[in-house]
Amino acid sequence: MIQLDRHDSTRLETARGIVRDLGSVLVAYSGGVDSSLLLKLALDELGDGAVAVLASSPAYPESEQEQARALARTLNARLVQVTTNEVELEAYQRNNPDRCFHCKEELFDTLEPIQRDLGLAHLAYGATADDAGDHRPGHGSAIRRGVRFPLLEAGMGKSEIRAAARTLGLPNWNKPSFACLSSRIPHGTEVTVAALRQIEAAEAALKSLGFAQVRVRHHGDVARIEVEPAEIERLVAERDRVTRFVRDAGYKFVSLDLEGYTTGSLNRTWKPGD
Repeated sequence: MIQLDRHDSTRLETARGIVRDLGSVLVAYSGGVDSSLLLKLALDELGDGAVAVLASSPAYPESEQEQARALARTLNARLVQVTTNEVELEAYQRNNPDRCFHCKEELFDTLEPIQRDLGLAHLAYGATADDAGDHRPGHGSAIRRGVRFPLLEAGMGKSEIRAAARTLGLPNWNKPSFACLSSRIPHGTEVTVAALRQIEAAEAALKSLGFAQVRVRHHGDVARIEVEPAEIERLVAERDRVTRFVRDAGYKFVSLDLEGYTTGSLNRTWKPGD
């Protein structure tokens, strides 16, 4: 369920001011609501001084990339497309809790030369105030490099960002949250392109059944499915097709997480009594 805070024009105007003061900026853009709002503000405030850059890799489904391209066209944004190779890095493949740090290092290593070549003063991405409370090692890479994050700097959280995006007419204001496919693989289990493709295929199949917010957590031969709690009953009712589709993606066993979709569920620790 999408939750919205009442639109706070003060924080939105603060974010506008931060963006305006950048002078020019390369926006790390994914097509999600956070980076889309950041790009919209940059285009409004800086015009041709705002450029979007979209990074592609096996960790991101092509369907997400195409949606991002379509929205960039709608916004009349200049879009630079690049390929990143984080999945080829041994430190990333090891999938320790610092995996996202190595991902962002690869991303910013790729984007910084583009920023310089385009003569843009800053590099920015769509971190939010909510990110401060989660395990976000990639944010450390951004801070180390001086990357800016105007939405977080303005104190805007996810639900407030959605409300602002809706107010500004962004068509993806209610787009379900999406994290890279590697986030479906438990820490300590190697990230491989084959596993990422398997996850992508299983999630695409479930989305074709109408489950918008879905995660297929990869546990070897076992797929652990998370959907919104309100959708669990419908998924159970569809269990024959769900099982067939997920097995077709390459899994031997199909399970349902009765707790439902939870952001960062693989980051949680458990102890008796929880």
